[in-house]
Amino acid sequence: MQTSEKGIALIKAHEGLRLEAYPDPAHGWSVPTIGYGHTSAAGSPPVTKGMRITEAGATEILRTDLRKFERYVMDAVTVPLNQNQFDALVSFTFNLGPGNLRNSTLLRKLNARDYAGAADQFGQWVKAGGKTLPGLVKRRKAERDLFLTPVEASPRPVPKPTPAPARGTPPGGGVIAVVVAAIAAVAAFIGLR
Repeated sequence: MQTSEKGIALIKAHEGLRLEAYPDPAHGWSVPTIGYGHTSAAGSPPVTKGMRITEAGATEILRTDLRKFERYVMDAVTVPLNQNQFDALVSFTFNLGPGNLRNSTLLRKLNARDYAGAADQFGQWVKAGGKTLPGLVKRRKAERDLFLTPVEASPRPVPKPTPAPARGTPPGGGVIAVVVAAIAAVAAFIGLR
């Protein structure tokens, strides 16, 4: 599976876009961050203080980073997921790291097929540096809501129009219509006597 555009939009909205390196809210300059939450721990490019990138570069880095986090989720989860559940878990793992996903009650409940119990665990992950962060509260709520959102079924195909009956065929088409009409005529005739 790959993160959908809806999942990418959720991650972008909660990570925010910074085109110049900034200190991680929980760890300061020990974890310099850029773009949509990219850190050196995620891989190339390494982030350094004073580094600058473009918005297109930030999106490219995010998509590259997400491939790693998608694999982390697929490796950890042993039950079927719909696209929204997968997207929510990728966002969660992107923000908290694969170790936190692997060791979480959320994953344990999910792999036990307790989807509702797993969804309730998102709200347990709202602290950084021992403090509850409002941004994490909002993000976990958005991830939980997405996780619980059923995937819309694909639209049903439009049925092909029924071809017009051939000339001389009674309306309603064919033998069945003739039989139904005959039965109705007989019933009407018997009912009139």
